[in-house]
Amino acid sequence: MSSPATVAAVDLGASSGRVVVGRVGSGTLDLTEVHRFANRPLRLPSGLHWDVTGLYRGVLDGLRAAAPHAPGSVGVDAWAVDYGLLDRTGALLGLPFSYRDERTAEAAPRVVAEIGAGALYARNGLQFQPFNTVFQLAAARATPQFHAADLLLLIPDLITYWLTGARGAEITNASTTGLLDVTALEWSDELAAAVGVPASLLPGLVRPGTRVGPLLPGAAAETGLTDTVVTAVASHDTASAVAGVPARTDRFGYISCGTWSLAGLELPSPVVTEEARAANFTNELGVDGTTRFLRNITGLWLVQESLRTWGLGADALPGLLADAARAAPFAALIDAGDARFVAPGDVPGRIAEALRESGQPVPEGRGPLLRCVLESLALAHRDTLRRAAELAGRDVEVVHLVGGGARNELLCQWTADALGVPVVAGPTEATAVGNIIVQARAAGVADDLAALRALVHDTQDLRTYTPVSPTTPWDTAAARLGLR
Repeated sequence: MSSPATVAAVDLGASSGRVVVGRVGSGTLDLTEVHRFANRPLRLPSGLHWDVTGLYRGVLDGLRAAAPHAPGSVGVDAWAVDYGLLDRTGALLGLPFSYRDERTAEAAPRVVAEIGAGALYARNGLQFQPFNTVFQLAAARATPQFHAADLLLLIPDLITYWLTGARGAEITNASTTGLLDVTALEWSDELAAAVGVPASLLPGLVRPGTRVGPLLPGAAAETGLTDTVVTAVASHDTASAVAGVPARTDRFGYISCGTWSLAGLELPSPVVTEEARAANFTNELGVDGTTRFLRNITGLWLVQESLRTWGLGADALPGLLADAARAAPFAALIDAGDARFVAPGDVPGRIAEALRESGQPVPEGRGPLLRCVLESLALAHRDTLRRAAELAGRDVEVVHLVGGGARNELLCQWTADALGVPVVAGPTEATAVGNIIVQARAAGVADDLAALRALVHDTQDLRTYTPVSPTTPWDTAAARLGLR
């Protein structure tokens, strides 16, 4: 490795954002979180929106806090699919919608019926999710904002535009829209036309590691970063998290576990077979032209929303998890992919409803209900990774579980037990790590991703969970839900 680099990662999640400074060099990968801020959607008469201007204020405040560290580069990642529309002057046409807004409920099935599920999948390779950008745009076609729009920018690209004035679509996030040809790696004019999206609305594609440009004078003055450039990273936060996986073999599975669990494999090319479509797997792009062959699973959102419903904070979780560990195993199980769990609200009530519908007892007490949730998530992880390995024709020797879920010892252990393979938990800050190492490589610290992943392995706090019980009870539990 060459001389060290100091960079700043802007990492925007669906519930909070933060700015993390990273110093990367030979044997060194140090992270310092300098600012964290809330990201709360707004319920307006028009629907559920993101306060994206408030989010940008948090970004500027965070970069100002990073300035004393003198980062040479900044990279922005965020969640997928949501976007802002700009008019011809570059002004934002209203607050972006949240993917949890219900406006696509009718548009998504209509688009699938018009184009055909098989034709859509053969071109964009995406798992059917009603909130995919292509369906959001179909729902927006009749609005004044859509007719006035000159350009669409996904959330991290919008923040990058406000920082630099440069307009583009980073390709890993573009691959989540449903408008990118996953084989040709270009926008699909055919898909755009099919949903009434002018090709001119879609900006030019940008690859991770590309130098975007310096901060605009206003952003530089606001943050004190006068000599800092913005570098494109894997701007889809899951793509950054997968880049940050501390893999030592190519036969690994991953679970990026937070609000969502994104579970799958890193492959050299997409899998767009009818079998993969029927199994609802998605093909999204990763760093260096790789494919993230994965499935979205409703993750720790189930726990987060349960705590919110009960009026409890995160400090109550350790005690509840201890109660869950003592509860009877496999007393009740849910399909973690059930669409009824996606919207905010009374998740415990919806879990009880799902259990009654399936003829199962409703757990008595919060600890037993959390055991139901975590065992069900472990089974969903198992089913997804086993199906991915089967569809891709690849063995999985180890599973890397990264993100906030790596702190949940029960979930990590039960995932290892369910799969019958070791689970390496960590880093918990994988998204920031992936963002940072892509910038470091662009700065010349290392030539290849494998060397930087080895650095992550050697420097970050990891814990390995080996299976401690036979898979037989998990086999029985999986059969109850019709899972692998």
